[in-house]
Amino acid sequence: MLRALAVATIAVVCLAAGPGRTDMNAAFGNTVVSRYPDGGWVKHWFNADGSYAAQFSDGRRLAARWSVQGERVCLTNMRPNMLIPRFCTAMIEADIGDSWHSRDPLGRRVQNVLVAGRP
Repeated sequence: MLRALAVATIAVVCLAAGPGRTDMNAAFGNTVVSRYPDGGWVKHWFNADGSYAAQFSDGRRLAARWSVQGERVCLTNMRPNMLIPRFCTAMIEADIGDSWHSRDPLGRRVQNVLVAGRP
């Protein structure tokens, strides 16, 4: 369950551009891939209708609702249920092909990349 929470957090940490919902356009129809040093990965999908989905390398899935609040992006209604009902984080800019490092809620480093399409 903590890893699922970490994934939800990574999703919002690793993507977004600027302070408005329309600035999420780079995410729509594309995939954020987060890679852990142990070889695990998570694919994150943000949709224009406010839905979010993630798939883990071990086959688990996560669904949520996302919204932009000021300069933060927030996940709510996470399924399966998480330890916290809501998570928000500051947004960063990302375009197709951009990669960057971030940390999950447990402090583990991940390498993220925004890839075109939904592989």
